[in-house]
Order: sequence, then structure tokens, then C-alpha cells
Amino acid sequence: MPNPVEPPYEGDQPLISLAAERARAQLHEEIERVRTGVEEMLSEQSAASAEDEALRRELDALREDTRLYVKKRTKRTERKLDRRIDGVEARTDRLEARIEEVEAERAAAEVRIHTATERMLDDLLREVRTIAELLTRRD
Repeated sequence: MPNPVEPPYEGDQPLISLAAERARAQLHEEIERVRTGVEEMLSEQSAASAEDEALRRELDALREDTRLYVKKRTKRTERKLDRRIDGVEARTDRLEARIEEVEAERAAAEVRIHTATERMLDDLLREVRTIAELLTRRD
């Protein structure tokens, strides 16, 4: 069997050894065995392609069902979350109104206290002046 990789034997070159010939033959047998295996695998794959197509359709159907399920659950969860957020916002609004009411009451109480203290001090000052006048008249 001629070797396509090596140039043909010329008279001044030594002959290929027997071990190299045996290795070459084994390599060719291995290549043929792999080629046969690949051909068998390709034929099995073509036979299995119908089964693969059915599996693909089933997988696509499962993906679509999963997508719809997730979409449905997501919408439901979003609605629940929106209701909770609305509830929190309503409570926040009530608390803010109550805080404003308490602040207004506090400001009014400060004004009452300030007015009452001022009135009390004015009354005290009048009494002190009256007492001072009485003391200055006796002298």
C-alpha cells in the first residue's frame, strides 16, 4: 500500500521498517473503525430525530405552560403587593395627619402657656407695684 504522506521509495533511501508498516496498518484500521462508528451514530441520530422533535414539542409546551404560570403568579403577587402598599400609604397619610394635628395642638398649648405666664407675670407686677406704693406712702 503506497503512503500518500511520504514520497515513494527511491533507491538511495532506506525502506520503511516493518514496525512502521504495522503501525500504519493499525492506524488505518482504527480510522476505518471510527468512520464506521460515526456513520452508525449519524444513522441513529436521524432515526432518533423524530423522537427528538416530539420531545422538543413537549418541552416547548412545558416552557409555555411555565411562562404562563409564572406570569399569572407574578400578576397575583403584584396585585397583593399593590394592595399592601396602598394600605401602608393610607396608614402613612393618617399618621401624617395625626402628627400635624398634634403639632398644631402643641403650638396652641405653647401659646396658651405663654399667654397665661405673661398674664400671671403682669398680675404679679401689678401686685408688687401696689405693695411698693403702699410702702412708699407710709413713709
